[in-house]
Amino acid sequence: MPQPSATSSIRLMAYMLLLALVLLGVKFGAFFLTRSNAILTDALESIINFVTGGVALYSVYLAAKPKDQDHPYGHGKIEFLSSGLEGTLIAIAGIGIIGKSVYNLVYPQTIARIDTGMYLTFLTGGANYLAGRYLVRHGTRHSSVTLIANGKHLLSDAYSSLGLIIGLACIYFTDLLWLDSVVAIIFGSFITYTGYGLVRNSISGVMDEADHQLIERIIQVLNQRRRQNWIDLHNMRVIKYGSHLHIDCHLTLPWYFNLQESHKEVELFQETIEEELGDVVELFVHLDPCLPPLSCRLCTKSDCKVREHVFVDRVEWTLSNVIVNEKHAL
Repeated sequence: MPQPSATSSIRLMAYMLLLALVLLGVKFGAFFLTRSNAILTDALESIINFVTGGVALYSVYLAAKPKDQDHPYGHGKIEFLSSGLEGTLIAIAGIGIIGKSVYNLVYPQTIARIDTGMYLTFLTGGANYLAGRYLVRHGTRHSSVTLIANGKHLLSDAYSSLGLIIGLACIYFTDLLWLDSVVAIIFGSFITYTGYGLVRNSISGVMDEADHQLIERIIQVLNQRRRQNWIDLHNMRVIKYGSHLHIDCHLTLPWYFNLQESHKEVELFQETIEEELGDVVELFVHLDPCLPPLSCRLCTKSDCKVREHVFVDRVEWTLSNVIVNEKHAL
């Protein structure tokens, strides 16, 4: 059974799919009333919103499925593929919009009822803005790449609608019909760039590109909650599987700790990370014994009875020294 957070995400995406269908009808109604290329850009992007909303709904559902023998790390990677597909379709729509707008610069067409088009565009843009903000907030809370990508797409749609209204207002007050195609080209370019960004992020996730911002966040928490027994930390790697995180690292503990004591430290180490990131963390820790007297120089353990060198200085864990597969030394 999916977790409660996953169930709420699936339900949310179903509502967003229904909203996309309603807004799609409103935007195409505005286009048929006005015959404006600029409004057509908004309507075509709504087709993408609806298609990608369906893909996002399926990917969120699939990502929520539990791990199995064929997918030992879960099904979360599907979210990156969903985000990539969404970005590709957005980019294609943007290129199509630019092409049609260039054609109508050469062969202009009549525009009608611009004021009605502006009202309808304002209505749909406001709805997309509110929906996008909620999706990004919900996706960030539950570490869902798909929800965040879909939310950012809706926000970009809302911002383009705002610019579109400004452009239509200029056409309305100046009667310069060529402005319609110019506005469409500008927003077609913006849409294409948005699609490229989503594809780029998707490829980064599939290729397990290091998320330095996330690793720095983890390191900051570990520095703040650092225990004396955690002598050193290095070779940290974080891999995303949808909303789940797989973390590998090497942790140096006192060489004389028995298995039970070492296991307790690993549990405390994991609890520290989970308090910051939630229970979506799968942690694999390789334990290293300290190496006297080298480790003694940076060890802050005050009750060590076998210390072979006086404490010199504590090594502050940073992104640059934690991701390297090398023990720290002074």
